Amino acid sequence: MVQRVAILTAGGFAPCLSSAMGGLIQKYTEVSPETEIIAYKHGYQGLLTGTFLEVTQAVRDKAHLLHLYGGSPVGNSRVKLTNTSNLIDRGLIADGEDALRKAADQLEADGVDILHTIGGDDTNTTAADLAAFLAEHNYPLTVVGLPKTIDNDIIPIKQSLGADTAAEMAARYAKNVLAEHNSASRHLIVHEVMGRHCGWLTAAAAQKYRAWIEESEWLSEIGLSREAWDTHAVYVPESDFDIDEEADRLREIMEKVGNVNIFLSEGAGVERIVQEMEEDGESVPRDAFGHVQLDKVNPGAWFAREFSHMIGAEKVMVQKSGYYSRSAPANEFDLALIKSMTDLAVECAFNGTPGVIGHDEENGDKLTAIAFERIAGGKHFDVSQPWFKQILSDIGQPK
Repeated sequence: MVQRVAILTAGGFAPCLSSAMGGLIQKYTEVSPETEIIAYKHGYQGLLTGTFLEVTQAVRDKAHLLHLYGGSPVGNSRVKLTNTSNLIDRGLIADGEDALRKAADQLEADGVDILHTIGGDDTNTTAADLAAFLAEHNYPLTVVGLPKTIDNDIIPIKQSLGADTAAEMAARYAKNVLAEHNSASRHLIVHEVMGRHCGWLTAAAAQKYRAWIEESEWLSEIGLSREAWDTHAVYVPESDFDIDEEADRLREIMEKVGNVNIFLSEGAGVERIVQEMEEDGESVPRDAFGHVQLDKVNPGAWFAREFSHMIGAEKVMVQKSGYYSRSAPANEFDLALIKSMTDLAVECAFNGTPGVIGHDEENGDKLTAIAFERIAGGKHFDVSQPWFKQILSDIGQPK
């Protein structure tokens, strides 16, 4: 019998965390109101420290409010249970202590029967490590994950929670930022979008933004020009390009239109930037998972600097939509996706079926609990998809 359920949210924010928590609470309240629910604060950090909030009746009664907000009400952190040195440095485990065992013992001490992890590939691969440890050492606990990432890059999941909302928010952000093109002559604007290894979010944001361009009415006679508002380049990690050739193309646009607007995935060109830093003897900042800290490497500034003199820009602006996009409340598409996944997550939990809930691309896009060992990050965006190729064709960018 399930007596206590624990929920944690981890990794970076996405427009689904609060709503996914709300969906789980609502479903458990509907099918098993006697089941206790707790939520660990700041993800795996809270699990290691035994810090949690209880889901009271007052929370159950108003769980619908969680669908209206972005972020995570219980907080996130970037903690990896197998990164021992980082955990010791942060004071989360003692030297010589096994983080997986400490987490398992804490779950047992807290009387948890089911653990729901809501996060991306790092969160769920960490959940996989924990689930394997629990099974190997006969802890009676089921782990069921939900896939969160605005990059939409979890293998083999077709659509991760929050990604569509993030793309919509990035497009909305661009509507205001790109209005700045007339704040000076020969203006270069770089809209930097999140996406470390995967360009899906940048491409989807450009698609949604250009859909708005298509449906809007323009008045070029007074300077309200579609061409000036349009996207002139979309750069993603999966597509390499010759910077000199692109500079020639963009310079022609600058001469004709008077400004240049670029949608840039933050992961595009990072290898080149890191190589330059290492050749100059600079240290490359990395997080607990070994990822390059992109906010410190600053790809948008690098591209702006490289292009500005090559295309004759008189003013340069780099604007990042990431935090605006990832902290938004879920849109209607994601709310529907969240409900379908949280409902199945609760069903799988009661059946003792572990895994990450998602539409399995390797199994006919069936919504199911995907075995943890099949979950991986780094899924590449398929740049050969017709809709993306159409964007590049429309803006005159080589495929």
